[in-house]
Amino acid sequence: MLLIVCGLPGAGKTVVAKKIAKKIGAVLLRTDVIRKKIIKKPTYSKEEKLRVYDNMFSVARKLLQNREAVILDATFAEKSNRQQAKKIAKETGLEFEIIEVKCSSEKIIKERLQKRFKDESDAKYEHYLKYKKIFEPITEKHIIIDNFDKLGKIDNQINNFF
Repeated sequence: MLLIVCGLPGAGKTVVAKKIAKKIGAVLLRTDVIRKKIIKKPTYSKEEKLRVYDNMFSVARKLLQNREAVILDATFAEKSNRQQAKKIAKETGLEFEIIEVKCSSEKIIKERLQKRFKDESDAKYEHYLKYKKIFEPITEKHIIIDNFDKLGKIDNQINNFF
């Protein structure tokens, strides 16, 4: 099984991805972690982003070929990256699911991004605003998890799907 957990910065993708990974016993691959491992001083250029996604897809493909369940945690703002993940799942003959994490309060997103520390992500509120403009809508059937409220509600939403 290949799951992608996507959404805007600050929506709470990683919280959701970690909970699902623990619940189903999946390997979690995060672009934020991969970026810090392969790029000493990230500039977040288009070339770097391509390199990070390529690395993540390469590792995911190997894990999937070994029949590991994999969760990819990234914004996946571009439809082409979501399609690439779907293609990898199809090539390995495994299930594919998109989970979009949203937070219906921009105020909460701003607070989360301002409080963020000791995390691999460097996303700030200005990144959220940028991605909000460029995020290509997900048109295919997918799961939406609202990460607006308390963690118990997230657990309930996850339990409804997994």
